[in-house]
Amino acid sequence: MTIRLLSRSALPFLLTLVAVIPHIAESQVTVRVEASQKTGRLKPIWSYFGYDEPNYTYAVNGRKLIGELSALSYVPVYIRTHNLLTTGNGVPALKWGSTNAYTEDAAGRPVYNWTIVDRIFGAYLAVGAKPFVEIGFMPEALSTHPEPYRHTWPKGGIATGWAYPPKDYKKWDNLVYEWVRHCVDKYGKAEVASWYWEVWNEPDIMYWHGTPQQYDELYDHTAAAVKRALPSARVGGPASTGPASPKAAAFLRQFLQHCANGKNYAGGTGAPLDFISYHAKGRPEVVKGHIRMGLSHHLQDVASGLRIIAEFPRFRALPVILSESDPEGCAACSAQTHPQNAYRNGTLYPTYEAEVLDKVLKLAAHSHADIEGVLTWAFEFEDQPYFAGFRTLATNGIDKPVLNFFRMAGLMRGDLVKTESTAAIPLDTILSSGVRRQPDIDSLAVRSDHRLAVMIWNYHDDDVQAEPQPIEVVISGLTSAGNRVLVQHYRIDQGHSNAYTAWKEMGSPQHPSPAQRTVLEAAGQLQTLDSPRWLTIRNGTVKFDFPLPRNAVSLLEVSW
Repeated sequence: MTIRLLSRSALPFLLTLVAVIPHIAESQVTVRVEASQKTGRLKPIWSYFGYDEPNYTYAVNGRKLIGELSALSYVPVYIRTHNLLTTGNGVPALKWGSTNAYTEDAAGRPVYNWTIVDRIFGAYLAVGAKPFVEIGFMPEALSTHPEPYRHTWPKGGIATGWAYPPKDYKKWDNLVYEWVRHCVDKYGKAEVASWYWEVWNEPDIMYWHGTPQQYDELYDHTAAAVKRALPSARVGGPASTGPASPKAAAFLRQFLQHCANGKNYAGGTGAPLDFISYHAKGRPEVVKGHIRMGLSHHLQDVASGLRIIAEFPRFRALPVILSESDPEGCAACSAQTHPQNAYRNGTLYPTYEAEVLDKVLKLAAHSHADIEGVLTWAFEFEDQPYFAGFRTLATNGIDKPVLNFFRMAGLMRGDLVKTESTAAIPLDTILSSGVRRQPDIDSLAVRSDHRLAVMIWNYHDDDVQAEPQPIEVVISGLTSAGNRVLVQHYRIDQGHSNAYTAWKEMGSPQHPSPAQRTVLEAAGQLQTLDSPRWLTIRNGTVKFDFPLPRNAVSLLEVSW
């Protein structure tokens, strides 16, 4: 036997290796899933979407995207748009749209035209989606201050004549009544009763040039008109801004007080309220040359609204819809002019959405609140550059990484089961200070018949590079699954489910060839990390491991 001694030059390498091995072992994150411990039913709160520009709905890429949204969900998706009653010729622009639903003749008599509204709703219903009807904005002929009516954003503000109260409530009431009756006649009572009817948008800021009391008056008249046309219709509001702000909190509180026992401007006391809506937004910023997300503010908005609702016992059981829930507040502000929005094209956006979904579910459970929906205010823009950095789900018909988060969410169906992660940050810490030190590596799991879906993400507020995190997944409670399970591993990261990376590798073409578009469309779909594999169950438990990059999301489908 030959004994070979290490040279002195090899000693530093050996010492380094010895030091590194314990570090690797200690850095491994373990995610435990107790498949037999159900904690409640997962409600598909993510299946709500919206945008400012209703006329993009029936554009070629708009129809394509609506079809994709419907296809990724096992329940009908709800879609909300601004400007459904705005006066105009139906030509869209950033933060603008119109339907010309209401005009008046020379004698001041109402003229109703539902052609464009029907085209919008018809595009949704044709693929199985449903309208989340935002009742607004004010038609030019009804506005108390109609001129100027159409804005010229981004030059100047957007709050023009459409943002004012009606000058004639009898005409406004009849407009709303005729609209709902038209929908009932066209689509049927049962269908329209399954929609949501929300009164206005963000009436606590420039979207409403009136007082809170004037909004209450608008709400009373509008709700009465909707209910007169269809008593079973679901009416709600106020769609106010994030209640982490004291002003927005005061607005939401006074509205709920009004609905509970205030004087109804249409007659009686209180107002019908079938659901409560408000908005929640983050605040990204540029810090030392990189993007830092504002997750804590986003979640503080959610938590503040739930606390206010809990002050009103009669409303505690009502469905709550975050009718806009986003990393920030301006979808049409591109990253080219607002560098803090550069998160939108890559993997930080979908990872942020995974983080928000999980934490909203936790906040709802903690508050015993019925959160019905969390609406993502993102769609697509026509005639804009590829990957211009707008808050969109697709660009020129090419799906962005964030859309694949919703495809993952659509695969999660069934009962929530208990999960634990050794690298999860406490919810209270995230609410107070975000995810600023170590990343939040957490998980969400659901079980249905012969199937388990586990979502795992590696999120950090700061968009900086970091080494991939070794993950060990331990799934127990599989005693009824036999001897083996089949694992399918979906991934969103720099190299998977990511058309943005593929586009940059092509040289960022603004006029992709047909062959390049084919590649981009394929890259924009949800992709697997590797081939499906069978794993052996031992004592009801299965284990496996993989690296998870920073700001990446995995979805494990385990079936038997």
